[in-house]
Amino acid sequence: MRSISTLTGNSQKLDGGAMFGNAPKALWQRWMAPDPENRIDLGCRALLVQEDERNILMETGIGAFFSPELKQRFGVQEQHHVLLDSLAELGLCDADIDIVVLSHLHFDHAGGLLAAWKADQPPRLLFPHARFVTGRRQWQRACHPHPRDRASYIPELLELLEASGRLELIDDGQHCALLGEDWRLHWSDGHTPGQLLPEVAMPGGPVVFAADLIPGAPWLNLPITMGYDRFPEGLIEEKQALLDDLLARGGRLVFTHDPSIAMGRVVRDAKGRHGLADSLQQVRQLTD
Repeated sequence: MRSISTLTGNSQKLDGGAMFGNAPKALWQRWMAPDPENRIDLGCRALLVQEDERNILMETGIGAFFSPELKQRFGVQEQHHVLLDSLAELGLCDADIDIVVLSHLHFDHAGGLLAAWKADQPPRLLFPHARFVTGRRQWQRACHPHPRDRASYIPELLELLEASGRLELIDDGQHCALLGEDWRLHWSDGHTPGQLLPEVAMPGGPVVFAADLIPGAPWLNLPITMGYDRFPEGLIEEKQALLDDLLARGGRLVFTHDPSIAMGRVVRDAKGRHGLADSLQQVRQLTD
């Protein structure tokens, strides 16, 4: 038996122009209303897969590792580690997680691996029994970042992951034996090199954790990319390939940054545009 649940993590407010790249504000504000500082609400959602007495977590969100001044700079709204509360709602804690799959290592996707910030205390790695899975090229990028995205990585986290002895790096196109035969990995370079998107088989159709290839429902529009994306044209091609594939297989997407939509099924309208059906605000131990 396998079930999936979406878990709320710490939320953010970020500049809407940065999140929608070259799309004009007159367009993107129809999808997400900005505040007086031009910031939009963003979630940091994780996906929990429970199977064969294993608990597998897709990402950990931004968490609460930032100091107060950095929390303010990056728009983190809560002071405590919200993901741990979401796990507790299911009767779990970080020590119950067996595998954490990290699509990439930017702080808003991997920061939740760290305990909440405390003055005069060094960063501390949570999830003491978990294996950590990520792409080898993404790990190399994180360890040797480009000036454009150096601030997106947490050097102390990389040191803790390596020292844990529980880090598993996957080469592009390779299967992850740790996850098993019912899992598939999609690969993407448009946002950051070596981003992996895990797909889990479910009776109602495959479920893909879309990470930053498609961070929320508005980004289903093919031309819409983020200002943070490394290679927007390539990202659009990757996005179209994934959406067409899921459309053919009745697949669903889980969104990490959408503040109100957790999961939906990929459809296409009469004009050929991709969209969603059966959208859910939250998923709790869905077995189909």
